[in-house]
Amino acid sequence: MSQGQTLIYCLKRSELNTVYDIILGMTQEMAVKIWVDGAVDALDTCDKLFKSKKYHHALFFLHLALEKIIKALYISKKDSSPPYIHNLKQIAESIEIDLNEEELDQLDVISEFNVSGRYEEYKYKIYKKATKEYTEVWMDIGKKFYKLFLNKI
Repeated sequence: MSQGQTLIYCLKRSELNTVYDIILGMTQEMAVKIWVDGAVDALDTCDKLFKSKKYHHALFFLHLALEKIIKALYISKKDSSPPYIHNLKQIAESIEIDLNEEELDQLDVISEFNVSGRYEEYKYKIYKKATKEYTEVWMDIGKKFYKLFLNKI
């Protein structure tokens, strides 16, 4: 196995504590910025998809924006790579964000938008739910979380 393959293996297995510094040669601050920039882009895409009436796709990108911003928060708090999961509630709990049960339940619902965007059998189910009104409600909730997580970085 080449050195490059070994490093990729370690990255995938999360065996390194500060992957960004060791493998990519970047600081914690740089890593946070990359995740925040990705979150900004995903949220912008969410808004554009909503305006284009692609509501189920907007919800997928809402989840993506929240996943990226909460992973930026994870890096800023733990100075290590975020977990390779998409469940927002689990990530929030791993960094001990003070959220009530209703907020944790909302993160669970938003996490479902990730699954529905990736798997056809779920996509149809969310497509039927994702009316303009439904999407507006969840975008408002999601944007509140986005601001909350961003302000904690």
